[in-house]
Amino acid sequence: MHRIGYMLHPRFQFMTLGTQSVFEFANYMMGERFYDLAVYSAEGGPMKSASGVEVITRPLGAATQADSWLVSSSALPLQTTPAPATLALLRRAERHARRIVGLCTGSFVLAEAGLLKGRRATTHWSHAASLRERFPDTQVEEDRIYVVDGPVWTSAGMSAAFDLCLAMVEKDLGEELARTVAHRLVMPQRRAGGQTQHAEMLQIAPKSDRIQAALEYARAHLTSALNVEELAAVATLSPRQFSRVFTQETGVSPAKAVEGLRVEAARLMIERSRHSLEVVARETGFRDRRHLREVFVRRLGVPPQSARRGAREE
Repeated sequence: MHRIGYMLHPRFQFMTLGTQSVFEFANYMMGERFYDLAVYSAEGGPMKSASGVEVITRPLGAATQADSWLVSSSALPLQTTPAPATLALLRRAERHARRIVGLCTGSFVLAEAGLLKGRRATTHWSHAASLRERFPDTQVEEDRIYVVDGPVWTSAGMSAAFDLCLAMVEKDLGEELARTVAHRLVMPQRRAGGQTQHAEMLQIAPKSDRIQAALEYARAHLTSALNVEELAAVATLSPRQFSRVFTQETGVSPAKAVEGLRVEAARLMIERSRHSLEVVARETGFRDRRHLREVFVRRLGVPPQSARRGAREE
């Protein structure tokens, strides 16, 4: 059994606890209780979230142990001083726990305990500059969904915490079970840790299910032509209606949106694999290597080779 301890502090973000559903469904799909969950705070007892909801917690003590500690985010990360008992437990846990996780702004608590010194980490993009300034010995990667550096895991904004927890399930129980859990939670996919916080799908943000479905289809079929007629059929609209509605809802044309999805997918392949640029171009829907380079430079400001070198240096 893998023991997971959620560590809460005053004005914690209630969505932190929502990630428990990832482990709940993992247990359900396993047919046994692989994950054992408990919720803690420094003193124990009722702990009030930023939304005003109270949760009953267990007190932290010298003998408290867990295989993985998940530290909650806070609505006020720069104004919240972690309790001494919290910091002491995290420092002990670094020697014994399998993982120590900072969810969103929970990264600040890990940094306060000294666990991010010399490590790579991320947090919500709006607090990344503060984390870097306050803890200069931490290598802050603000444009990542989550970062794993040895036993220390950190995630970006709160929805990214679900991706991190799914990655934990995949590490513990395998890719197939993690994919099944994501399907049960009606998550379109588990985003990879290297994916940008400012992903193209997040920036486009359509308002209707029809346009969202077309975008999901496009991301899953990048090797297809993905012309207006093909996407309009997915959205069950005429090509003319689809182009008009798509542009109204997203502020960009379907062609520009598809181009952005292709560049995003190409960037991830370039940074995380050793595939040649010819293969990357083919797998992400570009005509050839030259076309990939042209669009890559125009959209991101650097050639593909520079992006790959930068990723390898990291």
